[in-house]
Amino acid sequence: MSLLSIFASAILPVVGVAAVGFFLGRYEGVDPDALNTVTVYVLAPALVVHSLTTSALGGGTIVQVVLTVFAFTAAMLVVAELIGRLSGYSEPLLGAFVLVSIFPNTGNYGIPLADFAFGPTGRSVAVLVTALQGVMLYTLGIYVAARGSGDDPLADMRQVFGVPLVYAVVVALAVRWLGVVPAESSTLMQTLELLGNASIPVMLLILGIQLSSVDGTDAVRPVGTASGLRLLLAPVVATGTALLVGFSNPTVARVVVLLLATPTGVTTLILVGAFSDDTEQLAPSEFVSATVLLTTLASVLTVTLLVAALQSGAVL
Repeated sequence: MSLLSIFASAILPVVGVAAVGFFLGRYEGVDPDALNTVTVYVLAPALVVHSLTTSALGGGTIVQVVLTVFAFTAAMLVVAELIGRLSGYSEPLLGAFVLVSIFPNTGNYGIPLADFAFGPTGRSVAVLVTALQGVMLYTLGIYVAARGSGDDPLADMRQVFGVPLVYAVVVALAVRWLGVVPAESSTLMQTLELLGNASIPVMLLILGIQLSSVDGTDAVRPVGTASGLRLLLAPVVATGTALLVGFSNPTVARVVVLLLATPTGVTTLILVGAFSDDTEQLAPSEFVSATVLLTTLASVLTVTLLVAALQSGAVL
């Protein structure tokens, strides 16, 4: 496939729906909070349960995905921490720098992208990776964001137990393990499929609405460095970890690499706003906002090239 056809089939739908959300947020003042609540508590869990219970992913493949995501996060954490310290960044900016470098937008960007690029397999892998990212964001992410603030991040890590995606994954895997998955033609499964399918355009609308309120005027050197780590180094590290894990299914490996190479997640801005202190000349919240915006815009090119390489088999 040509780059133009890949862009049209996999990237343009993501960009197009997100653009609608952007204009709704910028010119209609639409608040994403209500949509976020509906997605987090209803649509996304339905997507997770339906995708994982009907997925052809085996238990061994799921373990490989988990190992790759955790190994990738650990490797990027070490690299980002080292580069941040060598660049002379101190807390709380250092924590924000690490956060935006290691956490991709696997949810409202990655799930639709994987679905458009790799179909049902892409969607199944994406919801699993997003659930894993949710756990790490509300544990490791909170700790990194709160470093140097004087607060006790351990007290806030309990938020992970309020993330419905975690329970949705547990329920889906338990149902599969017990062999009691309802027939796909059943009312329950059709309802879950309907809700899950609705989550994909809603996630993209939320992404656009959130980006409409981002201020990207502080695109200074730290932003460029963090964006390079997220969009250029992350695909290399993801490919390396996938090769080390040794996937039995190359398509799953390619989807994981694609997801881990997505732009900085908008959730990082929420964590920094809640747990970091804007005490420096370049406030962490402003830095994260600029990085989210820059990586999202630049990902149109980097992700298009990566999808081309993955679909052609040039990578993995």
